[in-house]
Amino acid sequence: METQFLHNFTIPNYRSPKFSSKKYLRRRKSEPNVGITSKPFENTGTNPNPYITLSTASGRGDAETAVVVEKPPPRPPSFEVFSGNPMPFGATPGDGGVNFSVVSSNASSATLCLITLSDLQEKRVTEQIALNPLTNKTGDVWHVFLKGDFEDMVYAYRFDGSFSPEDGLYFESSKLLIDPYAKAVVSRGEYGALGTGDECWPQMACLVPSNTDEFDWEGDLPLKFPQRDLFMYEMHVRGFTRHESSNSKYPGTYLGVVEKLDYLKKLGVNCIELMPCHEFNELEYYSYNPVLGDYKMNFWGYSTINYFSPMARYSSKGIGNCGIGAVNEFKYLVREAHKRGIEVIMDVVFNHTAEGNENGPILSFRGLDNSVFYMLAPKGEYYNYSGCGNTFNCNHPIVRQFIVDSLRYWVTEMHVDGFRFDLASIMTRSSSLWDAVNVYGSAIEGETFTTGTPLGSPPLVDMISNDPILRGVKLIAEAWDCGGLYQVGMFPHWSIWSEWNGKYRDTVRQFIKGTDGFSGAFAECLCGSPNLYKEGGRKPWNSINFVCAHDGFTLADLVTYNNKHNLANGEENKDGEDHNNSWNCGQEGEFASTSVKKLRRRQMRNFFLCLMVSQGVPMIYMGDEYGHTKGGNNNTYCHDNFINYFRWDKMEEASSDFFRFCCLLSKFRHECESLGLNDFLTAERLQWHGYAPGIPDWSDTSRFVAFTLRDSVKGELYIAFNASHVAVTVALPERPGYRWDPLVDTGKPAPFDFITDDLPDRQVAIRQYAHFLDNNLYPMISYSSIILSLSPDNTTYS
Repeated sequence: METQFLHNFTIPNYRSPKFSSKKYLRRRKSEPNVGITSKPFENTGTNPNPYITLSTASGRGDAETAVVVEKPPPRPPSFEVFSGNPMPFGATPGDGGVNFSVVSSNASSATLCLITLSDLQEKRVTEQIALNPLTNKTGDVWHVFLKGDFEDMVYAYRFDGSFSPEDGLYFESSKLLIDPYAKAVVSRGEYGALGTGDECWPQMACLVPSNTDEFDWEGDLPLKFPQRDLFMYEMHVRGFTRHESSNSKYPGTYLGVVEKLDYLKKLGVNCIELMPCHEFNELEYYSYNPVLGDYKMNFWGYSTINYFSPMARYSSKGIGNCGIGAVNEFKYLVREAHKRGIEVIMDVVFNHTAEGNENGPILSFRGLDNSVFYMLAPKGEYYNYSGCGNTFNCNHPIVRQFIVDSLRYWVTEMHVDGFRFDLASIMTRSSSLWDAVNVYGSAIEGETFTTGTPLGSPPLVDMISNDPILRGVKLIAEAWDCGGLYQVGMFPHWSIWSEWNGKYRDTVRQFIKGTDGFSGAFAECLCGSPNLYKEGGRKPWNSINFVCAHDGFTLADLVTYNNKHNLANGEENKDGEDHNNSWNCGQEGEFASTSVKKLRRRQMRNFFLCLMVSQGVPMIYMGDEYGHTKGGNNNTYCHDNFINYFRWDKMEEASSDFFRFCCLLSKFRHECESLGLNDFLTAERLQWHGYAPGIPDWSDTSRFVAFTLRDSVKGELYIAFNASHVAVTVALPERPGYRWDPLVDTGKPAPFDFITDDLPDRQVAIRQYAHFLDNNLYPMISYSSIILSLSPDNTTYS
């Protein structure tokens, strides 16, 4: 340490601490001291004092004495320092150097810290530059421009000011803070590996960008698919290829996903929704789990550290090239997805951050301007509408501009096609110190808003909706939060926002499992939920239809378990949702009778068929296409193991004939003109039926819904759902000169559940229906669904 101190050099604008030799006379005997105090993160920046003080003792019990040793002359400054510009925010290369700019409205001083990668691991600041508030500050923006050699150099900030939590202030000059606008975060390079000294929160720093950081997009352009044509696939980057059966060269990474894009294409997917890929700390929940004998992780990633940086440990290069490797691998994933006709949507978490409540770490936003970035009560307490300890202050002017800047960056620089906003209802709540004059320019008569009040025209959503870049991408709201605000069908939308339709999920689950009283609501779901979206001027494609997602049961578990089985989480089964609208088909768990297992397979097909024939945008969760099970665990946020890993071996097993069914049905949907309409259905296309043509039954006891749909490509389709425990024979609509041909019947064993033109023994299978169809009838067993197609009545069976 002495050698490192003696060989540092003077940095302009850096003021060293003042030391007294008397202070060090009381040091422990024989302990050398180099004149700097011990801090959590050591400063080895230049001390302009040409002397250092060492304390010594003779070893004979006499008093310590002070010895002054002259240092060698300082080396020349390594950076030229200029005042810099307040815009743009973040670190921006140009004019032979880098401009650094960051906002902090309440800090009394700011220091830019430059750190080599080796010093970062050793918790040392290599060089630091104190910012002069007269020359390096404009308004509330601190800025500086540096020229010099930034190779293998990262940066962070220190801010000083009042540490007064009751006033919402958490300034602590010993903390190195991440720039909110950093384009990559550098810390640990390997997923799940502890930091130096077995730390879960090792020091993080930011990439210093360069004009040489280029990526060859090979002419990539946005696909701009009409949203009505999408088939979405929610997926986890690490979980998709981490299992050994993936045989991936780069398991658990962005490159691993690229290796499997052709598989998604085969499934018919043309849009992937990536679970959080912003930088987060997977060790946030790190603790031993005695149930499984492993360690709990923040696997899902809904706890953001930085909103401009891709998750570095999803990259095969980790923190290689100071994080540029991760940036380029994410870009490569997007580029290769686009080549295959697959759009990329990011799941973004602007409702809270990884800093948690008052007991959480000081990483970035809290140490920069806590009262600006977080929603606070009058005495500094954190509002917790997110259920995760803090709530992002989304509608504060600085914060909402920050969010818009982040979204623009991911569209323009990373080429993503849209965003799904986690707990988006938080973005509609009023910010701390809500002030209509500040937000709208004038007071609102009768305004009584308090912090967190839902707003009819929230400024952030307004900004995003009218932004010239963002209004052209997919915008999807999870329209609820943990504070009880539920806005499905009512989210402020400016005619462009879509919603995860949680009401679709709940209604479809209830009807398919045979609950009375849902036939009418189920019919609304099939039509794109006009009861939710038509009156407000939106379209069927504003409804993102799903039955299962990352949180909750998988599709296989939905038909296997009545109750959650979350003991593996180590929380005594107290976590997770208790009301799942699931049905185990007669026996709890995977070990069941043959008849129960057959029923479960039918039910899985019924759910998928419902998704594919509903107006709106279908979305499935990774692994549901082959029947992935999590053993009844409906809250697998903490498992970096087989529970969450896509099982490629299971998908490839002969028993996964469900995958064939899903592929064929998604292809069928893409071919149909009528199953992804821009407008809501009318009587010109749609006719409802019951057991008899034209006589639907909407009573509370009805468990049968059927309809015919005119399609310009397929002609006319007859689609029916029998959610009763009783088999029925239905009368089909009369179409003179035509006959109804069987296409899909979930009551039939594979491969006859979907009759294709190239199916062996296809004619034999059709003949089995002939005596019914000749009389315009069709038999449906219990809990089954069908699709029939109309064709000219000139077919002969040989």
